[in-house]
Amino acid sequence: MTTTTLSTFDAAGFESFLQERQEPQWLKEMRQQAWNQAEAMQWPERRHEEWLRTDIRMFQINRFGIPSSVASDVEPEQVAEAHQLRAGVETAGQIETLDSQIVNASLKETWKERGVLFGSLEDHCESQADLVREYLFSVTNTEHDKFAALHAATWAGGQILYVPRGVVIDEPLHIGSVLSGGGTDTTHTLVILEEGAEATLLHECNCLDPSASGLHLGGIEIIQKPNSHLRYVNLQEWGHKTFNFAMQKATVDRDATLQWTLAAMGSQLTKVNQSVDLVGPGANSQVNGVMFTEARQHIAYHTLQHHKAPNCRSDFLYKSAQQDNSRTVWRGMIKVDPEAQKTDGYQRNDNLVLSSNARADSIPGLEIEADDVRCTHGSTTAKVDEEQIFYARCRGFTRKEATRMIVSGFFQQIFDRITIDSVRDALGDAIARQVREYD
Repeated sequence: MTTTTLSTFDAAGFESFLQERQEPQWLKEMRQQAWNQAEAMQWPERRHEEWLRTDIRMFQINRFGIPSSVASDVEPEQVAEAHQLRAGVETAGQIETLDSQIVNASLKETWKERGVLFGSLEDHCESQADLVREYLFSVTNTEHDKFAALHAATWAGGQILYVPRGVVIDEPLHIGSVLSGGGTDTTHTLVILEEGAEATLLHECNCLDPSASGLHLGGIEIIQKPNSHLRYVNLQEWGHKTFNFAMQKATVDRDATLQWTLAAMGSQLTKVNQSVDLVGPGANSQVNGVMFTEARQHIAYHTLQHHKAPNCRSDFLYKSAQQDNSRTVWRGMIKVDPEAQKTDGYQRNDNLVLSSNARADSIPGLEIEADDVRCTHGSTTAKVDEEQIFYARCRGFTRKEATRMIVSGFFQQIFDRITIDSVRDALGDAIARQVREYD
């Protein structure tokens, strides 16, 4: 069993991190280039439009460090117990990480024999160098900001899923990423589906202690070849003193489909850039987002639906609820290139504000350069209807029970889109646990 000790995020710490790792030269050069990019960049400033509503002045990276392996007394059972999506589910394979170190990885022989790869990204950088080198950081932009560059330089405990042409995995795969108190997670998830392949991936991020501090510098890359089909579920419940920064991007080729469901309920501060590029005719993507915040949490998602090919469809639906003094920010954009005629793009963000001190910022946008498209967007923000509370209390429910029912009903449109019963139940239970009475 391993966990991590920490080297500082400076030149000496990075050099120590690099020397410790037994990696091919091409990967070390990629890391060095990303580190040089990060060193040349400033931290994001509030006057930049993307960071105008997200204040990172409380974030001090010198409180955290770059992961490196040492022995740990944390038992594997403690890591497994932190997860929710795996309950009652027969999986095709599992990967467990603790503080950016893989502590367990398994895949059924049935799928190994059919050429499926599922396990440590570091290991596959050696054993499948040509494959990994072709796709690693081919989708996400390591120069987007300092956080993205630092992730590209210091990722560890990464995971890979590769499904060969025509292989249909009919059992879910599960990835669990866990942070200990004060730990750092820099895991990178690389998903590649060849033509005609299908898979379902459940990925959740948890802390051993819900109140613990930590740092997540993460990245997700999804590459879907023609006529491939992926269901990807991501549940984020980091500790409420954890800082969470991530770049997440998918490319969807001809006649391929992506259903991406995410729930963000943890962390002290989250800033995620999520984008889907539709690069082949007939590509189809559906993104379902749930955000629930409490206390003084701040969760910000910037989404992009980039239509690069004709006859594609994208559907982004985000629903957010805020209580106490928390805040959510959703900033969405549908971008349509000139050649992407017959585009059908939709985005919507609905917010349910549960206290007078909570806040929701919603900024939908369109950037259309084609003239034969259908693109729509919408946003709503409202408080809980006191008449509904009164109606429920007249029938014997407490105010908290009534509020919980209303919140569950608010998210029901998202739940109805989820085709995996265990995932739907886990998300519903996670939200219900957090609902409190409000004034």
